[in-house]
Amino acid sequence: MLNLQWFDFVGFVGVLLVLGAYAGQQMRKISGDGVMFPLINMLGAAGILVPIWYAEQMNWSVLFIETAWVAISAYGIWQAMSQRFAKPKA
Repeated sequence: MLNLQWFDFVGFVGVLLVLGAYAGQQMRKISGDGVMFPLINMLGAAGILVPIWYAEQMNWSVLFIETAWVAISAYGIWQAMSQRFAKPKA
């Protein structure tokens, strides 16, 4: 029997967010250049990290990839916002 805790559900939601963002980008519903794609990815990766902190044994590979995913997504958000608010060149 599965003994799921609240943090397991947060992790599942994170997985669904990452998969949804990827599917949306592949179906051309979400632009990879905008803010939405990296924002959804960052929230999803952060959600996946939650159950890692509560695990009895640390899964270092998941910790590493999801932390990297959050950092890369934050960079993507910064890039998209920088382009959005950049002053037009004369």
